[in-house]
Order: sequence, then C-alpha cells, then structure tokens
Amino acid sequence: MHELNGKVAVITGGGSGLGRELALRCAARGMKLVLGDVDEKGMAETVRLVEQEFVGTESATMRLDVSRLEEVQALADLCKSRFGAAHLIFNNAGVSVNGPVWTNTPADWEWVLGVNLYGVVWGVKVFTPMLIEQGEGHIVNTASAAGWLNGPSSGIYNVSKTSVVAISETLALDLRDVGSKVGVTVLCPAFFPTGIHQSDRNRPADKADTAEKSEVSLKRAAALKYAVENGRIPASDIAEMTLKAVEDEQFYVFPHRKIKQLISLRAEAASVEKDVFDSMNP
Repeated sequence: MHELNGKVAVITGGGSGLGRELALRCAARGMKLVLGDVDEKGMAETVRLVEQEFVGTESATMRLDVSRLEEVQALADLCKSRFGAAHLIFNNAGVSVNGPVWTNTPADWEWVLGVNLYGVVWGVKVFTPMLIEQGEGHIVNTASAAGWLNGPSSGIYNVSKTSVVAISETLALDLRDVGSKVGVTVLCPAFFPTGIHQSDRNRPADKADTAEKSEVSLKRAAALKYAVENGRIPASDIAEMTLKAVEDEQFYVFPHRKIKQLISLRAEAASVEKDVFDSMNP
C-alpha cells in the first residue's frame, strides 16, 4: 500500500511496546486506528499519546483476547461499524514463557500458542477476506528472529514464531494464487526494548499453571531480560521500518542485520547434517 493517509489500521497488542509505536507511526501518516489488547489501561495510554502528538486522529479500542476467534471477528465488526473498512492489519500481540521444553506445562503451551500463533491465524482468517473483497489492503504479521533461530529455554516461543513465518509465506503465495493484490509483510526482529519479558502480567488465571523455575531457567530469564532491555534498536525505529516496508510492498523485514548472517550459518550447519546450530554460540 503506497498511500496510507485516511486508511484504517488495526493493531493487536496496541496497549504497549511495538503495538503502541505502530499506532503512533500510523497516526503520523494520517491513518485511523482500531486497537485491540487485553490491557485496556495500556490502550487508553496509547490513545492519549496519539491524540497528544497527532491531534484529531480518529480511533477505537476493544478489549481483545486474540486467541478467541469470536473476539477477533468482533474486532473486524468494530472496524466496519466505526469506519466502514479495515486496510492495514497488524497481527502483533505476543507473549512468552521460558524454561527447558520438557518442563513447560499444558497451560504454558495453550497460553503462548493461543496468543502468538492463533492470534495470527484468526487475524488472517477474519481480515483477509475483507481485504480481498475491498481490492486493497496489507497484513503485517509480527514474527521474530526466533522464527528462524531456535535458542534454548524458549521452545514454545520458537514454535509459535516459526509458525508465524510459515503462515506469512503461505498467505502471500495463496494470495498470489488467486490474483489478489493484498500485500503481506512478516516482521522478524531480534531483541529490542519492549515488555515481552513481563508477559505474565497479562496471563489469564485459567492458564496460570507453570513450571517452577530451575536455576537454569532463572539464568536464562535474566539473560533474556538484559537482552530485551538493552536492545540497540528502539521499538519506534522498528515500527517506522515496518511502515516503510508496507509502503514499499516489502515482504521480509529484518531490523537486526546480523540475523540474516546467522540464518546463513544455520543453513550451512544443516548442509553438514551433524550438530545442532546454536545461534547463541555460532
């Protein structure tokens, strides 16, 4: 989509982090906003910041659990009733747990895959037909470097983000098959400052069961917290890169250039067929 002014942006996970920065970058381009998140206070703060910087921006918010198809459908219905359309869809909500993969509980799997994987699945299912019918639109799926590189103690997160890359690539090919001009972008950042390491703050009570943290788990969690908080590229820059990718009809976005080098090294390790590739110690 080359012209975004006056169009409608839909952002899941719009209450904080990258979602908030995407909202600000969309508003800077004159877009109307529809935000969904379980964090209603966070969304209210996003709207406040948008209105403070870009006076007159039209917006709507909805408490949203992206793991539930019916709620994502309700978000689409809100877009239609409030603005008559949706054009730029950011399937962005995400959470994380850590620990050795055999220790993760069923609740861990259900929660993370519900948000990270099914949140994208339902966003694609609900909004793609709308965009095809309109004859215009673009879908941005937030994956991760973890969609390509599988680090330790992040098994469920790795599975979810690898799946997001797969869905995004397949979606783009399926749209090409039917002759649609709807665009697709898959965003694959490495560590950058967000609240992803504090995901538990929004964890639902019915999925609270998780493994007791071992010494290894605590060490990995501390390393993750440090990496996230000390990421060199701010969320605002990643959001701007993403909007420019949409305007340029760019499919892959790797804000951290080192990731592509590591992916190449992983491919070399696969060609040798001997040892597992360790992106932490390439």
